[in-house]
Amino acid sequence: MRLSGRAFVILLAIAGLVIVAATDQILPATSDRQAQLRIWLAARAAGITTYLLLTLQVVIGLVLSHPTNQTTWRLSKRLFPWHENAWVFVLAFLAAHIVAIVGDPYAGVGIGGAILPGLSSYRSPAVALGTLSLYALLITGLTARYARRLPNGLWLKVHRFSLVVFILAWTHGVLSGTDTPTLTVMYAASGLIVALAAAYRYWIVRRPRQTPAGRPETPVTVEARTR
Repeated sequence: MRLSGRAFVILLAIAGLVIVAATDQILPATSDRQAQLRIWLAARAAGITTYLLLTLQVVIGLVLSHPTNQTTWRLSKRLFPWHENAWVFVLAFLAAHIVAIVGDPYAGVGIGGAILPGLSSYRSPAVALGTLSLYALLITGLTARYARRLPNGLWLKVHRFSLVVFILAWTHGVLSGTDTPTLTVMYAASGLIVALAAAYRYWIVRRPRQTPAGRPETPVTVEARTR
């Protein structure tokens, strides 16, 4: 089932409440330093949650598109709703992340830095990668969601760039966060999982198979069968 617009707004509100509670912003700040950090913590909490949800979505997408899934695993019926609705959750927490980082007067990002690469005064290249990942996510997600309104097969060609979205998001998180040393294990593990899943997915596609006549198929033939 697809989440409606109303359900998305409710989800976004819940995400905001969770972030507020998780970053201890309910009670008044006890110091100026704590007041400065609260919005930043909310932005980081939303950003990390977005990243982990994106990791899950990409891995599920690799499983769904795997050639073996069409013949042996047959997990599409179970996993596709998770893959589709995970995108909505990603958008909800991403929106909370952007709002929080723009609303933080000490972050140095601002509205311009959030929507235009290079305008952030804080770690401009790293924030620019985050902005690019946002647009790439919207393009790959919206073309898939409205695939029937596009030329046949176009959404799939665009959707194959989802790994680029993850790479941009991963690099953005590593380079932009002051807490990256603390989160090294998370970034290393998630990056490794996606890399292994992608390698296994595309290695299977490119590996020659035997035809009934005993001749190995070319990678082009195998790729065509997965489309």
